Amino acid sequence: SGGGAGGLQPSSRAGGGRPSSPSPSVVSEKEKEELERLQKEEEERKKKLQLYVFVMRCIAYPFNAKQPTDMARRQQKISKQQLQTVKDRFQAFLNGETQIVADEAFMNAVQSYYEVFLKSDRVARMVQSGGCSANDSREVFKKHIEKRVRSLPEIDGLSKETVLSSWMAKFDAIYRGEEDPRKQQARMTASAASELILSKEQLYEMFQNILGIKKFEHQLLYNACQLDNPDEQAAQIRRELDGRLQMADQIARERKFPKFVSKEMENMYIEELKSSVNLLMANLESMPVSKGGEFKLQKLKRSHNASIIDMGEESENQLSKSDVVLSFSLEVLVIFVQDLGSHAPNYKIACSMHCEGRDLHTDLSDSVHSWGTQGDFSTTHALPAVKVKLFTESTGVLALEDKELGRVILHPTPNSPKQSEWHKMAVSKNCPDQDLKIKLAVRMDKPQNMKHSGYLWAIGKNVWKRWKKRFFELRDEGSATSSLGHLTSVDGKHAHELFAKARGCSFSHRLLADKLDAEMLRLEGGRAFFNAVKEGDTVIFASDDEQDRILWVQAMYRATGQSHKPVPPTQVQKLNAKGGNVPQLDAPISQFSGLKDADRAQKHGMDEFISSNPCNFDHASLFEMVQRLTLDHRLNDSYSCLGWFSPGQVFVLDEYCARNGVRGCHRHLCYLRDLLERAENGAMIDPTLLHYSFAFCASHVHGNRPDGIGTVTVEEKERFEEIKERLRVLLENQITHFRYCFPFGRPEGALKATLSLLERVLMKDIVTPVPQEEVKTVIRKCLEQAALVNYSRLSEYAKIEGKKREMYEHPVFCLASQVMDLTIQNQKDAENVGRLITPAKKLEDTIRLAELVIEVLQQNEEHHAEAFAWWSDLMVEHAETFLSLFAVDMDAALEVQPPDTWDSFPLFQLLNDFLRTDYNLCNGKFHKHLQDLFAPLVVRYVDLMESSIAQSIHRGFERESWEPVKSLTSNLPNVNLPNVNLPKVPNLPVNIPLGIPQMPTFSAPSWMAAIYDADNGSGTSEDLFWKLDALQTFIRDLHWPEEEFGKHLEQRLKLMASDMIESCVKRTRIAFEVKLQKTSRSTDFRVPQSICTMFNVMVDAKAQSTKLCSMEMGQEHQYHSKIDELIEETVKEMITLLVAKFVTILEGVLAKLSRYDEGTLFSSFLSFTVKAASKYVDVPKPGMDVADAYVTFVRHSQDVLRDKVNEEMYIERLFDQWYNSSMNVICTWLTDRMDLQLHIYQLKTLIRMVKKTYRDFRLQGVLDSTLNSKTYETIRNRLTVEEATASVSEGGGLQGISMKDSDEEDEEDD
Repeated sequence: SGGGAGGLQPSSRAGGGRPSSPSPSVVSEKEKEELERLQKEEEERKKKLQLYVFVMRCIAYPFNAKQPTDMARRQQKISKQQLQTVKDRFQAFLNGETQIVADEAFMNAVQSYYEVFLKSDRVARMVQSGGCSANDSREVFKKHIEKRVRSLPEIDGLSKETVLSSWMAKFDAIYRGEEDPRKQQARMTASAASELILSKEQLYEMFQNILGIKKFEHQLLYNACQLDNPDEQAAQIRRELDGRLQMADQIARERKFPKFVSKEMENMYIEELKSSVNLLMANLESMPVSKGGEFKLQKLKRSHNASIIDMGEESENQLSKSDVVLSFSLEVLVIFVQDLGSHAPNYKIACSMHCEGRDLHTDLSDSVHSWGTQGDFSTTHALPAVKVKLFTESTGVLALEDKELGRVILHPTPNSPKQSEWHKMAVSKNCPDQDLKIKLAVRMDKPQNMKHSGYLWAIGKNVWKRWKKRFFELRDEGSATSSLGHLTSVDGKHAHELFAKARGCSFSHRLLADKLDAEMLRLEGGRAFFNAVKEGDTVIFASDDEQDRILWVQAMYRATGQSHKPVPPTQVQKLNAKGGNVPQLDAPISQFSGLKDADRAQKHGMDEFISSNPCNFDHASLFEMVQRLTLDHRLNDSYSCLGWFSPGQVFVLDEYCARNGVRGCHRHLCYLRDLLERAENGAMIDPTLLHYSFAFCASHVHGNRPDGIGTVTVEEKERFEEIKERLRVLLENQITHFRYCFPFGRPEGALKATLSLLERVLMKDIVTPVPQEEVKTVIRKCLEQAALVNYSRLSEYAKIEGKKREMYEHPVFCLASQVMDLTIQNQKDAENVGRLITPAKKLEDTIRLAELVIEVLQQNEEHHAEAFAWWSDLMVEHAETFLSLFAVDMDAALEVQPPDTWDSFPLFQLLNDFLRTDYNLCNGKFHKHLQDLFAPLVVRYVDLMESSIAQSIHRGFERESWEPVKSLTSNLPNVNLPNVNLPKVPNLPVNIPLGIPQMPTFSAPSWMAAIYDADNGSGTSEDLFWKLDALQTFIRDLHWPEEEFGKHLEQRLKLMASDMIESCVKRTRIAFEVKLQKTSRSTDFRVPQSICTMFNVMVDAKAQSTKLCSMEMGQEHQYHSKIDELIEETVKEMITLLVAKFVTILEGVLAKLSRYDEGTLFSSFLSFTVKAASKYVDVPKPGMDVADAYVTFVRHSQDVLRDKVNEEMYIERLFDQWYNSSMNVICTWLTDRMDLQLHIYQLKTLIRMVKKTYRDFRLQGVLDSTLNSKTYETIRNRLTVEEATASVSEGGGLQGISMKDSDEEDEEDD
């Protein structure tokens, strides 16, 4: 692979200016491009592999960073498919396709949420940006329903918090759909755990995905780098740190500094490099000693040359035997004895085990001689002696101890085989079983602090001066230094003979022919050589095979911390060293299990990545690459991260920066640049995250770092200024598009953080605050542009919505293909379509646009006002600017409306109802413009309505039939039936070319109930009262915001109502008098319905005047009092006229009776005729017809008035006046005949009339004080006297008629 890479490089160099080939075949440009692309891909692959090696080492052996546990948990983000699924679920709920029970209020809330939020294109854009989470949807709904629930009426026993909780539970059920909540919770828990902390395996897998590393490549690199070997990783770190120190010295010597903003920073830069290495050294030293197979770190001596150390002269770390005592555990398993044939089968045999003064015995075995018994021992010797004896019980009587059959002495080591083996036992000479064997398994565990042990040949000048094979062990004493000692066998006893410090030694492989003197060449023993070098001394070691040498060299150089990693000699080198004459006895390196992975890695071209020196790489660019790829991976995962790395990613990046010396400012500048690129491309990035990185870079560049002044390169300062400008442009753009970058105030607090960051970016340095006026100017400019952007997009949305509505409402466009064709045609003929828009359609579109404008302003207040709380005056200016843009379209739509049309009033009412409730916009610039626009229209409308109503009164009374109103449809021809959902002001007469405005209210008008209750008024009067009330209601519902003009309108309408009602009352009074004059004067007179209707008009006029003519304040009460006085006077006159009519009829009856006066010719003739005729026939009672006719007239008139007139007070006044007038007329008539005796017929008629009148008026409720007046008493007394006189003279001529009350008469009357 390495050769392949080397072969590609010349090709790339030759690609630019390659000489013309004599070959006729010319490589096409396409092939060149393909070749260059392949070369770039190969270079990129190699770069990622090298980067992955560095990342793997950071994950395998972290000593600077750890995964943070205090980071905010990120929510699961919503994808496009999930958003569509949620939409479908809510649509199914609204269609009633779910089992969730909900009331109408909740249904309305969900409907509004579905239309406003879920279907919003801004939400779809937020989902596309990766910044929308399920929690955002839930919080928006919660905020959406809080106002609705607060506005609901109180219900006993049900708190609004309970309603909120219930609604949120239903929302969760709808959002979740049919998913099992337990499964979802389990999934969320697992994902949350992986978000918090990751294992090493998970981190490896993550960065394989990030860098595009294949699994087999990871395995090759993992095994070849020995990532599971902590000692190898610690040694790697020591080499890296030593290399960084050497690089710092080289920079200082050669003066190859980066370009700094100040020359004095060069020396400071060297100190920074060294202090960063010293900090890493301190971190290494502070790592705790791990147990149970975990690794621990050795101290690294802070020296410029770690290859030369003093092995025996340092006094601070002198070792004693007690310092290096190890504890070994031994397991001895006795299994079976073989070739024991001289003893009887029934002999019992046993074994004993002895080690370190401790004896263990097996059970006695009789025939099989098999045990399987294990003995556990503990020793401090690296080469312990284990004795195993075989004995049998003695049968002799005098035998004191058992008989020994044989023994074996073992010297196990930690490297000894663990499996069972046969051992030949030592027996006595006279023992018949000379080939006695025993099968044993001896296992010796290696302590954690012993790194390696085994037999080596060694010779040195000061130590181990004889070439001898010794047992060595390499120990790690935790915080102390590693130690190297040897053990040898002396008379079967093992002891430490010598200790030497191995810390800092430089070990390397040694070839036999490599500069060895003659004495060295004559050494016998050992085949694979290596040496340890110190000042003034060299120790040569030799092992019996190549593999053992490699293990010893690796263990020793790890323990010493040398920067150079020894490389085993190749097969060719070894042959050359032996002159090619010595046969190669060593096994190939590849057969050694520890190096097989390295061999495999070399075959796959991985050795160059593994053996490369990290100090020779530009880690700034490598880190920039890995951070960019990690960010891409993070933004594409299932979390709404907003640019924040996961804890595992933060840990790896922190460790990489610390270990490889990546400057913090460079790291954050790269991070800012990557975040800005994503944000500029539409990704949702948390401004708080941008703020953190920007603040770090700003404090670094301006020399205000919390940890002191650091070096600042020219490149860092230039990149910072560039990024600062890009960030300013981005922030201003986000503030300009705040409705779309932060829809519905999500992510929470993001807009507020953006404003805070903008203020920070505008600062000249890190300490001097920017003037508020400067910040205000920038934000004002952004919000002015925001108004234009918001209105432009809103207008486009309204146009698209209007076209869709037109297409789908028209029956021709029911087919999808036709709709598409129409859309294309509309796009082609947009100008022609614009010319065909009618004024009514344009007004309708403007009203719809006004609704959207209000919705936008309400959403701004609800979701964004808190973020702009510090700049609330600028938000007011933004709203006014936004409304001023709408005013242009509104003015254009109103200009094309025909004159004297009132369909635009709903637009005013819609806008005014919103503006007057807004503290900041009420009577603002747009609000005043709206008033100025509609004030002339209102005045004109009122003028025309006044003229219309006046004409309707005039013409209505001319054609008035005075029939009572029985129903709205049949008796109010000028009144359109109101639509309950959208009532209208009364229509004007047909001959007046005026339209009437619609009243934009959604409740039934207050006059409807009054019309149905008062069913006896005239058509003209009811029409009048309704029009006046509807007009005043309409003007009142306009809620004119300017107080002075509003009072003027109210005053004018009240005055107009007073004048109209006055005219109505006067016309009714005239019609009343005319009607009475045309009626009969005899007892045939019956009170017509029209008379009652006129009375009812007075009743209604009085009732309506209280509402229509009165004002609450000041002298305007005169309108009401004036019309009341007029009505009262008119009613009095009408009662007087009607009573006069009744008196006239009574006078006619009395005139008939006057013909019977005493002394008249008619009276004498009538008396003679009756007397003569009575002799032959029965003569009818004279005078009864006249009396009965009058009584019938009175009773009928009373019943009609009582039934048809709706005011009891007027009836009582009429009856009182009628009764008194009747009695006065009769009394006057009797007084005129004071000297005459009444004729019998006069007497009978008067008695009947007076008695019936008295009784009828008493039944109608006339008070006794009125009934029993002096006039009545005078009449009663006169008639009583006349009755007595007639009864004496006539002798019963009255025929039972008497002024006295009697039951018979009552029955007769009944």
